[in-house]
Amino acid sequence: MKKLMIGNAAIARGAYEAGATVAAAYPGTPSTEIVSTFAQYEGVYAEWSPNEKVAMEVGAGASIGGARTLVAMKHVGVNVAADPLFTFAYTGVNGGLVFISADDPGMHSSQNEQDNRGYGRFAKVPVLEPADSQEALDFTRLGFEISEEFDAPVMLRITTRLAHSQTMVAEGEKKEVQMKAYRKNGPKFVMLPGHARMRHAEVEKKFHKLREYAETSPLNRIEWGHKELGIITSGVVYQYVKEALPGASILKLGITNPLPQRLITDFASQVERLVVIEELEPVIEEQVKSWGIKAEGKEIFTLQGEYSPEMIAEKLSWTQPAVGFGLDKEVPPRPPLLCPGCPHRGVFHTLHKMRLVVMGDIGCYTLGALSPLEAMDACICMGASIGSALGMEKARGEEFASRTVAVIGDSTFVHSGITPLIDIVYNQGTSTVLILDNDTTAMTGHQDHPATGMNIRSEPSPKLDLVALVKAVGIKNVRVVDPLQLDQLQTALKEELNRREPSVIIAKRACVLLNKVVQTERYYVDKELCKGCRLCLRTCCAGVSFLDEEKLAVMNHNCVACGLCPQVCTFDAIKKVEG
Repeated sequence: MKKLMIGNAAIARGAYEAGATVAAAYPGTPSTEIVSTFAQYEGVYAEWSPNEKVAMEVGAGASIGGARTLVAMKHVGVNVAADPLFTFAYTGVNGGLVFISADDPGMHSSQNEQDNRGYGRFAKVPVLEPADSQEALDFTRLGFEISEEFDAPVMLRITTRLAHSQTMVAEGEKKEVQMKAYRKNGPKFVMLPGHARMRHAEVEKKFHKLREYAETSPLNRIEWGHKELGIITSGVVYQYVKEALPGASILKLGITNPLPQRLITDFASQVERLVVIEELEPVIEEQVKSWGIKAEGKEIFTLQGEYSPEMIAEKLSWTQPAVGFGLDKEVPPRPPLLCPGCPHRGVFHTLHKMRLVVMGDIGCYTLGALSPLEAMDACICMGASIGSALGMEKARGEEFASRTVAVIGDSTFVHSGITPLIDIVYNQGTSTVLILDNDTTAMTGHQDHPATGMNIRSEPSPKLDLVALVKAVGIKNVRVVDPLQLDQLQTALKEELNRREPSVIIAKRACVLLNKVVQTERYYVDKELCKGCRLCLRTCCAGVSFLDEEKLAVMNHNCVACGLCPQVCTFDAIKKVEG
């Protein structure tokens, strides 16, 4: 029986069918659903780890212990996990380990669009690239076998389009896999320099065998068509090629590291024109050209963004008719907004009003950088706000620090904000840090984390006390405020910024989407008092709009009565409905 399944769910199913019993991840779009789906299966262990490095280390430990293990993360998460990953490539596995790199061409929800196939080449681990949900399941299952056969972690590289698109999937039966016996083996798993030198030699031997495997693997296949045009491609781009260039000959690569040199050479010798079509970096193209094979690639196609059938058809019009695609009308732009009632809105309205320098971080609150709030000066990566604030202070002096704050969410703080906060204390900074505690990992779909008191299965778990934690690392000045009480928030900011020692303000209010209480309060705009100044619109809330014909503000059906607008209005025109 077949059913529609997104790529992420298919990966989870493939791991379950392969007999994986352990999975770890930090939620990050577009990879989040993989481990949350896996957690729903019986007889398995799954966790939200504090960050991707921890997830990879948990995965390594489970693999060494003999279990087949799945580790999932978005592409920038591999940066965080790279330290254990590169060494684990040396040690090799016991139970098979497959880790997911969910890349994001087009940067739908990311701060960059790096191509993580480069990690596969760098670490010398096999990289598999499925093209649809069925392959996502099948390649995951096979990935565990490859991992154990070649004693190496295996990267399954997907992209946003595959992660979240649905195709038909035929589910299989769960494979009963005996857990591998654990035996103490220092030379294999203890990476002292002397052991590591020997393991590096083993990596090179394994990779030579992987090259031979890639030559005959069914994951790499030729689909012969007209030989005037030959296409080498992989992943979801294969689907675009099939739509845009019907009749072309295609070499579909399911293994993109290592590449099958003899297969590619043979394919190239039989087509008149060879084109490599791959999103982002010319990973395949550069290797093909290095072998002396004449090919086209990035001189035709961009290094940036997602590809599409329309773009491929336009760039490579040939004798076969190109298929028409696209919508009849252009979809109107829909810029992202903080939700009505979001507790972050009060914070960024206040930061903007106070004209502070704001070092930002990764989360829903990054939207505070957009107009009209415009209350963020920098955003680098997870956890960078705190270290950046300290760096700004050390570069420009304490006077600048008195108007600089770091803003970070509760989940991001646990992920990678604790160590830079220690750095502020240790190196005698005076930075003020705002932890926006909305009691969830909101941006990726409301996953729990160590400070929510719930685990991945929504079971009670010991709750990390952020106040106690902050004090434990040496912050003496800690206070908790309601971010929608603007006077309270502004007073706290003024007082803490004037201190010549570090401080933390925890702006604590649950994400409005977690609040299941029926809202009984309502607000309206008194037309007699409204002056049409539009100050309420500067909160960037979809619950308030403006009637140009009447030059008046109006509370609309999106309003959730959070009480922010009445505090912003200087004419007391926004009032609570009585009775």
